[in-house]
Amino acid sequence: MDIELADAVAAVRDELLKARSRGASSDLVFEVGPVEMEFEVELRADAKVGGRFRVWAVSADVEAGLSRGATHRVSFTLTPRMRDGDGLLIHGGADAPAGPGDLDGYVAN
Repeated sequence: MDIELADAVAAVRDELLKARSRGASSDLVFEVGPVEMEFEVELRADAKVGGRFRVWAVSADVEAGLSRGATHRVSFTLTPRMRDGDGLLIHGGADAPAGPGDLDGYVAN
């Protein structure tokens, strides 16, 4: 399965914000530190956007079918910050729902 690198970063952002809202009313908070990401990527020319190159993260099973020269390893570190420049704390806000949220599929009964 291929996913655009921008979508992978957006998914991490969304999960951090979801964790923040699930931690509402908790006395314990976590400060989010640097997030390290590493992907095997493939560069492809996209005819739909005028021949520009796009970067796709590829899964291990897809990589096996590609020539080794067509994939590259990319790693980078993101340091999450709120829009106002403050660091991101996983704790929630006053308007967030109390409790851990929907844990179906996460916690065994």
